[in-house]
Amino acid sequence: MELAYYSDYAVRLVNSEEPLRGKDSLTSVDAVRDLFGGNSSAARRTTDADVTRFRSVRARLRAIFEAADGGNETLAVDLLNSLLLEFPVSPQISGHDYRDDDGRPLWHMHLADHPSNATAGYAAIAAMGLAFHLTEHGVDRLGLCEAAPCRNAYLDTSTNRSRRYCSDRCATRANVAAYRARKRLDADRSDSTGLAAPSTQRTSVNGDR
Repeated sequence: MELAYYSDYAVRLVNSEEPLRGKDSLTSVDAVRDLFGGNSSAARRTTDADVTRFRSVRARLRAIFEAADGGNETLAVDLLNSLLLEFPVSPQISGHDYRDDDGRPLWHMHLADHPSNATAGYAAIAAMGLAFHLTEHGVDRLGLCEAAPCRNAYLDTSTNRSRRYCSDRCATRANVAAYRARKRLDADRSDSTGLAAPSTQRTSVNGDR
């Protein structure tokens, strides 16, 4: 498992809440366990107390994305460093699940999972993954969807740093909204032009008189 994969942990947790829509899917132990994906051993450690703890970590992760999206690189890094200090990781070289053509392990970096509770484990992985992505690709690669009221977090992996939306669905919705706005503006301009023409004509007639 490559370190870049772990950055998705941060995105999944942040996007478990949509503040502008008043939605929050992080309301139960099962919801917390779902965030771990295939990491079933870590998920099994989840208890009721982790629901509240996960929400706290989520707020701190969202603050990092908000700072990055707002162009405040220093704040984003400071907030992320505070998580890294509070939730340290234990990197290890691993070769499980990956083999070359000769059957030998394909060695890669892996984050050992042996924290005191589920929240600590998840937070450590999410923070380290986000730190790897940030230092490898830049702070401006951490964004929040521009398709209001979505504001979901995303990691920009585009070649020209052009990503603005969290998904194709939001991109389509935003493009449709922009198209309709342009059509309304064109219609308003047409109406204004249509009203102005008779007025000009009346003035001309009055002048002749």
